[in-house]
Parts: sequence; C-alpha cells; structure tokens
Amino acid sequence: MKQLFILLLFIPLLSISQESLETELDSISSIEDAKTFAKTHKKTNKSKIFTFNKEKHKTRLADELFQLSKGGKKVVKNEYKKTYYKIIDKKETLHNRASYIFFDGNKMTLEAINEKRDKIISQYQQGYKFNKLAQLHSMDLNAKRGGDLGWFPEGEMHPMFEEAIKDHNTDEIFTLDIEDRNWYYVILKTHDSKTIEEITVLQYSEALD
Repeated sequence: MKQLFILLLFIPLLSISQESLETELDSISSIEDAKTFAKTHKKTNKSKIFTFNKEKHKTRLADELFQLSKGGKKVVKNEYKKTYYKIIDKKETLHNRASYIFFDGNKMTLEAINEKRDKIISQYQQGYKFNKLAQLHSMDLNAKRGGDLGWFPEGEMHPMFEEAIKDHNTDEIFTLDIEDRNWYYVILKTHDSKTIEEITVLQYSEALD
C-alpha cells in the first residue's frame, strides 16, 4: 500500500516534468536557442543539433522530418528511450557538384604535375572513367570515392574552386591552380547547380525508466 502511495505521488511530478520539457521545446525558435538547450541538457540527457540534406539523407526518418514545417516536432519512442526532433530551420540552398583529382605542389614539381594533368585529360577524352583516374592519381583521401565531392553548398569550398565550377559547363573537364596553397586540380563538373532543401534539427533523447 505504501509503495502504491509513493507511486501515485510521483505520477503528477512526471506529468509536470513532461509538460515543462514540451514547453521548453516549443519555446525554441532559433539555432542559438537550440544550442543553449543542448548545452543545458548535455549532462542529463543526449541532445544535439544536426542538418539533414534532402539529396544526401534518404532514410525514413529524414523523409518524415522533411514533411514537417519549421517549428514542427516529431517524437519517436521505443522500449529504452524517447526521442524528440524539433525543426529549427528549413531553407533551400544552392549546391554544386563536381569530381576532382588533386596534386600537392609541395610534393611534386609543377612540371611533373602538368605532365600528369595533360595525360589524365587525354585519357578521359579517350574514354577512361574519371573515377578510375582519380583513384589512380589523386593525392587526396577523396580518391577512394573516385574524386566525387557529392552535393556541397556555396561557401563550403575554396572561393577559386567554386568560381571555376560556375565558369564551366556540366561535363566539362578543366584544370585549376590555387598557387598560394600549392593546390593543383583536374576537375570534372558533373552536374548543373541546383537548390536543395535542408533542415536544421534539434534532437533530444531521454531514457525511459
């Protein structure tokens, strides 16, 4: 009987705590608010902020979150925890896509780099696949992906790199020198630029007793 009485005392407290959390989540309207919330709850529960890109993230959860409007919430519950997702921001951003082969001017002479680049462009024009050429020649970890950058938003890459991509047509292969960094490229513009929807999401998880 005593245990039942204690349990009944806790039920209203749990309800108040839940209402307080919902109110706190509803009050979040900016990324700064979300960062403050995540920092406040860092020790007690897992909270983080991340971005979903409609081209990159194809999971069922991502699809469901993209259907929500800014400020919308989704709750996912299993036997161990309850997770809240709050849409903090929703926007469309211009993205570009290209593949590249990188040469480090600190490790090769410019003459050797240019010989390599001329040969690569010639081989590509003869029918060699760019991704295979990148795997063979690129001095960059991205060689494992065949040089493909995937979709990237404006402002993420070096300004000269982005400008060069804008100045060339899709399926065009060209070279780029960023001399002050000793970076030298063969670049293939693989796609037309396009706007892609992105959402910034606050995730908050709490363990279930």
